[in-house]
Amino acid sequence: MSEVAPDTPPTCGVDAASTYTEPLIPRSTPATSDGRAAGPATPPSGPATPTPTSGPATPAPGRPLRSAGNHTTRGLIIGVAASVAFATSGVFIKPLLESGWSPAAAVTVRAGIAGLALLPFAIAALHGRWSALWRARWRVLGMGLVGVGGTQLAYFAALQRVPVSTALLIEYLAPLILVVLAWATTRRMPKAVVLAGSVVAIAGLILVVGLGGAAGDSVGAAADLDGLGLIFAGMAAIGVAAYYLIAARPSDGLPSVALAAAGLILGSTALGLLGALGVLPFAVDFGTVSLFGGQLPWWLPLVFVALVSTAFAYVASIRASEMLGSRLMSFVGLLEVVFASLFAWLLLGENLTPVQLLGGVLILAGIALVRMEKRADAPLEPGST
Repeated sequence: MSEVAPDTPPTCGVDAASTYTEPLIPRSTPATSDGRAAGPATPPSGPATPTPTSGPATPAPGRPLRSAGNHTTRGLIIGVAASVAFATSGVFIKPLLESGWSPAAAVTVRAGIAGLALLPFAIAALHGRWSALWRARWRVLGMGLVGVGGTQLAYFAALQRVPVSTALLIEYLAPLILVVLAWATTRRMPKAVVLAGSVVAIAGLILVVGLGGAAGDSVGAAADLDGLGLIFAGMAAIGVAAYYLIAARPSDGLPSVALAAAGLILGSTALGLLGALGVLPFAVDFGTVSLFGGQLPWWLPLVFVALVSTAFAYVASIRASEMLGSRLMSFVGLLEVVFASLFAWLLLGENLTPVQLLGGVLILAGIALVRMEKRADAPLEPGST
């Protein structure tokens, strides 16, 4: 969810009782004194056999599993839609960066416009329940200052010292951070499919970002690496992991659109203050930009990025994180890099190598492996519902 050119880097079971339906009592069946249906008539020669009348009925086999599976499938669809939306920003932000906008300025303005655009929907979704916003104040602060502002700040600091592909690769190690965190907090080793999925997905990420050269550089350029830059990139990875943890926490009555709006406005304000103080390079240009072979006003691509690549993307990502849990959604988020490469190839004519395509396939395979873990047997992950 970080701003780069051309790519944009930057989670239910069913209660068994709910499936139980009280059997209908035939009208012809007499009732006992306590109102329950009496059992069948007993021959005089033998004792009456009591009829069980209490306790939950056995639910139909497989019904809760199907409901949970449908819930996860919907979450995956929403998560993929969020990754596609995030990935479109690279194509439309690149002309702004080439015309003189700094990455920090572009991210600050897009987040601000997106937050303001979501504000009326957030107010409507709250229905006057402002107490929900107050109860989630720490979640909102975390989303704005860490998930949006802090992650971007660390990523920009890393870009000043290391190649773009290196910063991207390190930042998108966030899924591994979540796997290790779940291991440490639950003291239960992740299942083999999760470990295998992690290895396969990260290998795919290396092929898409590291060897594909989406920004024209290479991870192997060791001479360009800087220790402090690597630390900043690692901080960005922690920020991405924190974003998924915050997004996946129980909503406690706070709609996803309200969390997204509040977080984006807060994050944009924080980044704007850092730009005003000179901590971040802040430059804008209000001339025309070159896009798709023509000249367009500067605000047109910026509005598209704000509404689609930011407002919709954050709302969908938060909702998917609530449905899937932080760990699975973080792996789905890796698809953003793949879609960004595809959009750059389709719309900007940039190179897309077979190695990058193979990397995309490996990322999909890694997601499938992580998804294979049975939720009932999975270690509890922080931030999942």
